[in-house]
Amino acid sequence: MLETSATGAAGPRAFLRVGGISVARQQLALALALDCKRIVCIARGLPPELVDVQHAAERAGAQFNAVPGARQLVGLITAADDVILIGDGLFAAIPEAAALLEKGPAVLVQPIEQGLAAGFERIDLKAASGGAMRVPGRLVERLAELPDDCDAYSALQRIALQAGVNQRAIPAAGAGGSLWVLVRGEDEAHALEPRWIRDRIASEIPAGPGQWLARGAVRSFGPALLHAGSGSGIVIAAAVVLAAFGLGAGWFGLGPFGLALCGLGWLTRQAGVLLGRIEQPLGGEERLAGLRREIYGWGLDAVIVVITAWSSVIEPGQGLLHRFFPPLMLIALLRILPRLSGQRWAGWLEDRLVLGLVLGAAVLAGVGSEVVHGGALFLALVGIALPRAELRLTRP
Repeated sequence: MLETSATGAAGPRAFLRVGGISVARQQLALALALDCKRIVCIARGLPPELVDVQHAAERAGAQFNAVPGARQLVGLITAADDVILIGDGLFAAIPEAAALLEKGPAVLVQPIEQGLAAGFERIDLKAASGGAMRVPGRLVERLAELPDDCDAYSALQRIALQAGVNQRAIPAAGAGGSLWVLVRGEDEAHALEPRWIRDRIASEIPAGPGQWLARGAVRSFGPALLHAGSGSGIVIAAAVVLAAFGLGAGWFGLGPFGLALCGLGWLTRQAGVLLGRIEQPLGGEERLAGLRREIYGWGLDAVIVVITAWSSVIEPGQGLLHRFFPPLMLIALLRILPRLSGQRWAGWLEDRLVLGLVLGAAVLAGVGSEVVHGGALFLALVGIALPRAELRLTRP
């Protein structure tokens, strides 16, 4: 973490931010993905950005050390250790980088044309550095023979190659290839953001309209929110407020407006979830985030049921059961069918933006009860008509 950025004023490369996450935090995520037990950073002092990295490492159960130069590594690493080194400024996709490094000792390399154009160091006439390597700990002892102000990564790379450590090629560069970039300045960090955000929020599950809009919003406004420090927290809080306002609107007889607010609340919540996925490369809070998402989802569905029931027209002599039963069955079927039909229609069935707008329009048109009854009946027939093999049911 000694290399300054190309702009100089921005400080070390390691603290440049891509989509709200620093290069150093991304490198830490890679190290933890490889089950590293000790994290060592070569850095001048202990600035706040490095303290943030230290705290993240310690929360993940790793030991953290910061040293001022290459020679200090000798006292921390033994001959029996397995050492993974990540070059200053490397910002790589964790799955691909981890897959290359977990195979065993190797110096990662790439074609000379590709590497030099991207700012990586030349190794020989045909190869450039890949920015990461895995070497036996015994090779680190040779740093004691070099000046303390030497570049530790470059020195160990030469030592490893001279010792016969294998070379391993990184994925080819390109828009459709793996994310493997040397971030040297703010301009490069900003240019990388759209692709980083796109990769982080990508999903193999077909998305419904609401999810598609949430992804578009995050791609457009996510970088500004993340750099401002707001991130997912303020967006998720806004989703809760919208759901609460929707319930209040329903209480005051504004059912269509309340249902539309619930739909917008769900859309906002989805955007917050996507922002949280960008903010958490370490994955340490996935379980807690998933639990909160489930709680919000069930709570929002309850609000939609209540508002729809309040907005329904009932005949004389009918009680609360006649109000609440139809929307409750509609929501129940919307939750059950994705489990039966697989992922093909899950995006549409779980899309509460579409549901809120459709129900709100139906209530506004005076046909809310008919749409709820008809929707529940249609979903029930769809569930019955699904192929038995797709349902994964067995004969009794």
